[in-house]
Amino acid sequence: MFKKILIANRGEIALRVIRTCKEMGIKTVAVYSTVDADSLHVKFADEAVCIGPPPSSESYLKMSNIIAAAEITNADAIHPGYGFLSENAKFSKICEEHNIKFIGASPEMIAKMGDKATAKATMKAAGVPCVPGSDGIIKDFEDCEKVAKETGYPVMLKATAGGGGKGMRAVWKPENLKTAWDSARQESKAAFGNDDMYMEKLIEEPRHIEIQIVGDSTGKACHLSERDCSIQRRHQKLTEETPSPFMTDELRDKMGLAAVKAAEYIKYEGAGTIEFLVDKHRNFYFMEMNTRIQVEHPITEQVIDFDLIREQILVAAGVPISGKNYTPNLHSIECRINAEDPFNDFRPSPGRITTLHAPGGHGVRLDTHVYAGYAIPPNYDSMIAKLITTAQTREEAINKMKRALDEFVIEGIKTTIPFHRQLMEDPDYLAGNYTTKFMEGFKIQPISEE
Repeated sequence: MFKKILIANRGEIALRVIRTCKEMGIKTVAVYSTVDADSLHVKFADEAVCIGPPPSSESYLKMSNIIAAAEITNADAIHPGYGFLSENAKFSKICEEHNIKFIGASPEMIAKMGDKATAKATMKAAGVPCVPGSDGIIKDFEDCEKVAKETGYPVMLKATAGGGGKGMRAVWKPENLKTAWDSARQESKAAFGNDDMYMEKLIEEPRHIEIQIVGDSTGKACHLSERDCSIQRRHQKLTEETPSPFMTDELRDKMGLAAVKAAEYIKYEGAGTIEFLVDKHRNFYFMEMNTRIQVEHPITEQVIDFDLIREQILVAAGVPISGKNYTPNLHSIECRINAEDPFNDFRPSPGRITTLHAPGGHGVRLDTHVYAGYAIPPNYDSMIAKLITTAQTREEAINKMKRALDEFVIEGIKTTIPFHRQLMEDPDYLAGNYTTKFMEGFKIQPISEE
């Protein structure tokens, strides 16, 4: 087992990893930028190393500084969390070269599954249903027109290196294809340094349902059931739940087995997520694979009583998995609390928290790194907390969430708590009747936070 793990991340996920390491008797090293010196992950780790100034490019993305921090503290493994370097094949390779275990996917696996077109071709070969569209990268605009005609409109152009909604364009008519092609490539080049595109049939009124999987070094994999992540704004998830209100036992078995088949086909090692689009007829299609822990992993942990971070560490240390597939026996909901103003187009709201009262009680979990007096820097993602409620039924979990949101007080900055309060009263949400288009019709009512 590892003696010391460096966490190459910040915020709530760094704190989350530290907690599990402590329970396992493993020493921890936090890394931080100068603006994060007062963050809780720095306070609770056994050691902490400053790795640079506030910009991510000079700190949390600076591979040489992170490796140096691992070497001077004698860390024998690095946990990358999510975001930053968690799906960076080059960083995974550098860790390998320095005899530091990267607690995540191998460089080859990250490269294979990180490129969306390659991932889709791989899943097709594994027999996993895929959205109709191009076979791999589109060569040029002439090829693009041909594929669009064969696939049938509407289509979705996607950057192979994409993520977070960048480099994506929905095209409903042939006359709009050229503009979409040019702008998507331009955006992708600026965001990822790569303008390769692929195309998929646009699935109308889809749900975004992902399956959590874990694979080990023996080539065996298992699934830990689904999470419904359909409620999104600009392709960014806002709230997630498990089980999905749209799920049937038959569909869960089919999707779970497809995810396990995919993981075993590529001999996947570690925790990962296979993301699917599910249409209104409950046909499901592979969308992408995330080769890291997900932001929303706590809801899976809550419904099956399973520590996913612990499992990541055990698998990385060579411990085989049980191979058991899990079905949720409770209902869990997560609300992402962001430092954003929901009444002003979700504009970021960095600043100092003057008052904080955290909710509690049976079935309430709060994963956060903030506290009263903490200054939220403008340099990073705006998520400041994840509020999770768990109960026997969906209705009970929603009622717990309403109560927990009412208890949750954060002053000094704007937060998305009022948005989530209104969401929990929405008739369509309460009925479990939502798709990825939900936010297009949702209008937050202009009321004060008080």
